[in-house]
Amino acid sequence: MTDFSANKRALFRRFTTENRRYLRPPWAVDEYNFAEQCRNCNACIDVCPESIIQPDNNRQPFINFQKGECTFCGDCRTVCETGALSKINLDEQPWNAKVIVGSGCLSEKNTLCRSCGEACEHQALYFPLSIQGIVRPEINRDRCNGCGACIAICPTQALEVCYPN
Repeated sequence: MTDFSANKRALFRRFTTENRRYLRPPWAVDEYNFAEQCRNCNACIDVCPESIIQPDNNRQPFINFQKGECTFCGDCRTVCETGALSKINLDEQPWNAKVIVGSGCLSEKNTLCRSCGEACEHQALYFPLSIQGIVRPEINRDRCNGCGACIAICPTQALEVCYPN
């Protein structure tokens, strides 16, 4: 006889390891409940005006910021009938995901690039003044809404939108 709790732990471990790299659409419930509730209907994928919601390996929706930014229009949440995209109400921030700058940033190679800062409408990415030469972009976490406008424009793909640890 199989131990049910061991199987449940293995299932949860699969959800957290396989899908941790995927950022679910705004208003998504936690990953475990998302995997349980989402029925892969593609309604959120079809309705996204920015076409940034795509299916993952399990045919469940995730955000691909290489296609563009999220405007937080709420269309994906509106069409979701299963509750997978119902974490909070529309008047609040849709998620707490923020951008992070990775080691591939051109500033690490002493190369001037300010593409991400120029793409950020909220001025969450900025370059502090310095007499040291080229500086690494910094992030104002209070201004960053995780829209991903800075992602596709980055020539080295050094930026990522993710949830804080």
